[in-house]
Amino acid sequence: MPKDSCVGGQLWELYSKKVRARMDNPTFRGQITEDEAKALGCELIVVDWGAEACGDAVTLYWAVDRKTDTVKVAKFYSFGCGTAIASSDLMCEMCEGKTIDEVLKINNIVVEAGLRDKPDVPAVPPQKMHCSVMAHDVLRQAVATYKGVAAETLDDAEILCHCARVTVGLVKETIRLNNLTTVEQVTQYTKAGAFCKSCIRPGGHEKKERYIEDILRETRAEMAREKIAAAHKKGSAGVNEEFRKMNVIRKGNVVQAAIDEHVAPILEKDGGSADVVDVRDAGDGQIKVYIQYSGECADCSARNTTTLEMIQNALRREVDESIVVIVQQD
Repeated sequence: MPKDSCVGGQLWELYSKKVRARMDNPTFRGQITEDEAKALGCELIVVDWGAEACGDAVTLYWAVDRKTDTVKVAKFYSFGCGTAIASSDLMCEMCEGKTIDEVLKINNIVVEAGLRDKPDVPAVPPQKMHCSVMAHDVLRQAVATYKGVAAETLDDAEILCHCARVTVGLVKETIRLNNLTTVEQVTQYTKAGAFCKSCIRPGGHEKKERYIEDILRETRAEMAREKIAAAHKKGSAGVNEEFRKMNVIRKGNVVQAAIDEHVAPILEKDGGSADVVDVRDAGDGQIKVYIQYSGECADCSARNTTTLEMIQNALRREVDESIVVIVQQD
């Protein structure tokens, strides 16, 4: 596929070399006939899937050995962009030689990661990430067809977005792998929230226990805690060298994550909360964290004594021993 027929300019540079190679020369593009499948002693499975996000479509062909439930040969035809072709091509390669249950583990994260040139650099631009989701969708449909069940019954994990059949685990994994920071990025990468939008935040037509914004906040907090823990292991006891190298915004995010995890549940019992409003390096080795109370804590008699001490001790224990907490005055 010529470069100009797919994408152009700077966008082209955001595609990995592996994606470009499969765009131009897909190894597994083609079809399998009934006669070819029978010659292999296999059953032919053919499924079609269309991606509402962009109008792309793919037809997947499997020759499956019923005795071993193994995919012997996999082929595809894709009607759409080069990213859909590359994703479908790798998906077929990953399917061959695996059992039906094993191929269910090939999700869009696995496909996209397999197309990367470097582990920490995405293989395609965010706006094209849905094409690897489409590869996973058609794979699930093929498994469902082979087993004679509805695709929905294959899910044994918590579904976050029912429109796109995206699980909580998949969203968490995507956030971590791509260091996502916004709900919009999560939707770009996974399709979760792209349709009815009820899974983004409360207020949609379908009430949920957790929403994308909840999963994003929880996962980012987990990532911050893990980074703090790793930094503690590298530095001396109580001194977080990694934290001290961060800019003010990142420091504020790490401190707020620690408050949300270790302080907020205590304050919430009394109807209050505390938020970070500023973080400053004092120049004498101390890191000053300015907080602001809200709710019942704002007028509590202990806000500048025992409550303040509790917050400061928690931050010194979880983040850095040099932190001094100061209550922001109105």
